[in-house]
Amino acid sequence: MILNIVFIPFVIIMLTYLLRHYIFTMVALYYHRGQPHPTPQSGTYQPTVSVLIPARNEERVIARILQRMIELTYPKDKLQIIVIDDASTDKTNEIADKYAEKCESMTVVHRYRNGGKGKSTALNEGLKYATGEIIYCFDADYYPQRDIIENLTTYFTDPRIGAVQGRVTVLNEPNTLVTRLVALERIGGYRIDQKARDDLQLIPQFGGTVGGFRRNLIESLGGWDPNMLAEDTDLTFRVYLAGYKIRYGNEAECYEEAVEGWRSYWHQRCRWAAGHMQCAFKHSWPLIRNKNLRLREKVDGFLLLNVYFIPIFVGLAWLLGAIMFLTQSLSGATLYWIPLSITVYSTTGNFAPFFEVGIGAYLDERKEACLLIPLLCLVFLYNMLICTKAFLDLCISKVSGNNQHKWVKTSHNGGISYRVNTLKDDDADA
Repeated sequence: MILNIVFIPFVIIMLTYLLRHYIFTMVALYYHRGQPHPTPQSGTYQPTVSVLIPARNEERVIARILQRMIELTYPKDKLQIIVIDDASTDKTNEIADKYAEKCESMTVVHRYRNGGKGKSTALNEGLKYATGEIIYCFDADYYPQRDIIENLTTYFTDPRIGAVQGRVTVLNEPNTLVTRLVALERIGGYRIDQKARDDLQLIPQFGGTVGGFRRNLIESLGGWDPNMLAEDTDLTFRVYLAGYKIRYGNEAECYEEAVEGWRSYWHQRCRWAAGHMQCAFKHSWPLIRNKNLRLREKVDGFLLLNVYFIPIFVGLAWLLGAIMFLTQSLSGATLYWIPLSITVYSTTGNFAPFFEVGIGAYLDERKEACLLIPLLCLVFLYNMLICTKAFLDLCISKVSGNNQHKWVKTSHNGGISYRVNTLKDDDADA
């Protein structure tokens, strides 16, 4: 009887996230754009813009994005590009300096001292040199569309909008099984989750790259918090708690170099999970108490903040379900085991549940990608271990009083895939 009572909350939590994913999928599939939340059209609004590119030991990829910055179609007299060389020990600084010599609007900030402490500190340093009304961030391994600044900036015609987020897709998708699975995660996370949140006027998430915000807003918030491993999620909720909104532009695409091996995936996702959990502890109560947010925004925000706890809850639910199955009568255990088995594969939080990925791939006309969807179940099991490790690390650091979390940088190989040449050809045709 006690196990039954303990098990019920786990089932309720999983069913809640299952319903959330179904709603997002149906909205992305059937939503007819119109009032009262239209996508603004590109127009004559052209504020001054600063682009921040933090880079630490990115010699393999930095040239690609800097060349793309030169090719951007936004008016050059209103565009400032700031490369933050975060105490690199390779040739990142040399490559950046060479591009700065060719581009008058490009500045390189070298952090020889106090560098290498994480993305947030690098961005805060770059912010000191920014003069644009709008600040954009791009990671060094990204490759944006030439007109991405115009596509994103148009959202700022609405004074209520504090930040915008573009879509991230995987550039090196064909390289390994891991990159193919990450591409599926991105399809579910952006084509479905982010778009649905935007359509429903909930809380689209600022992803830390391929997005921007008002400079006066980020300055009023005191910049990025260097103690947060997920500075993007932290900034998302600071923007909303400050009274602003975030918009998601699905047509503003940027291409990333995804991690190619399971070890790199582990390190990257451990940082994401720990950082997201930090944000949950920091923002959940202020979110609930905020009087300016609508109820649906509070519910969506709370579910978003706690999404990295779901793999842990599912693992515990499996354990409880197995114990119930072995110690109780079959009829009693089945009452809870059946809904658990139905929902567990769907309830994968931020890790792209199969129906979101399937519909996202359908909308993107990527039907062949669906063949790998069953493998996402194995990815979810892997993320159970990742999230458990991240949670235990946070608990240990809290008990020990050591709240300084080490930033583990994601390594990039810099292999130029067929996709770059294809994108360049498309630009030339345009």
